[in-house]
Amino acid sequence: MGPDATVTGPGRQRTAEAGEAGPGRQRTAEAGGAGAEPATAWSEYLAAARQLDGVRRSAAAAAGEQARSAEAAREELTVVRTGLASQQERLRELGVPAISLVPSPPELTEAARSMAGGPAAVLAALRAARGRAEAADAALAARGRLRPGSWPARARNLLVYGPLALLVPLIQVVVYAATGTGAATVAALICGLPMPAVAFVAGWVGIGRMFRASPGERLDRTVRFGGLVCLVPAVLVTAGLLLALLAG
Repeated sequence: MGPDATVTGPGRQRTAEAGEAGPGRQRTAEAGGAGAEPATAWSEYLAAARQLDGVRRSAAAAAGEQARSAEAAREELTVVRTGLASQQERLRELGVPAISLVPSPPELTEAARSMAGGPAAVLAALRAARGRAEAADAALAARGRLRPGSWPARARNLLVYGPLALLVPLIQVVVYAATGTGAATVAALICGLPMPAVAFVAGWVGIGRMFRASPGERLDRTVRFGGLVCLVPAVLVTAGLLLALLAG
C-alpha cells in the first residue's frame, strides 16, 4: 500500500455512521426535554389548584362559623334583654335608684373592648352576661323568700288582717278584766259589734298599700279568708263576754 492510498475500510464507515447518528440522538434529547416542561407545569398547576381549593374551603368554613355565631348571638341577646328588663323591674320595686341600673361609661368601654373580636367574642360576652344575670336572679329569689311579698296570698294577708281582727277583742277583754261585769264591759261589747267589718275594710286597704301585684296580675286580697279572720275572734270574745255577764 502506497503513501497516497485512500483508506476506505471499516474505520471510516464507523466514523460516517457515527456522524449520521449524532443529529438524530440530539433531536431525541431535545424532544425529551420539551415533553418534561409541560409535565412540570401541569404538576405546578395541580398544586396551585389544590392550595386554592383549600383556601376557598377554609374561607367558606370561617364564613359559616361567623354566620352561626352571629345568629346565636342574636338569640342570646334577646334572652339577655328579656331577663335584664324583668330584673330591672324587680330592682326598682325594691327601691334601687334608676341611675344605678344604667351602665357607666367605663363599663360600656370595657364591654365594647370585650366584643371587638367578632361574632364569636360577642356570643361569649353575651353568655357571660347571661350567667351573671341568672346568678343575680338567684340571689334576689333567695332574699325574696324572706319578704312577705313573696309568700302565699293567705299567709301574706294574715299579717294585715290578723292584728286588725284581734285589736278590738283584746280591748274588750282588757276592759272586762279591769271593770268586771259592769257598764263599761257592756259598752265595749256594743261598740265592738261593727268592728269586724271595720277591721276587714282596713285590712283590704292596707294590703293594697303594702303589697304590689306582678305586672299583668291582680293582687289577691283573699276576701273570704280575710272576712273569716276578722269575724272569728270578735264572735268568740263577744260570746265569752256575754256568758260572763249572764253568769255575773
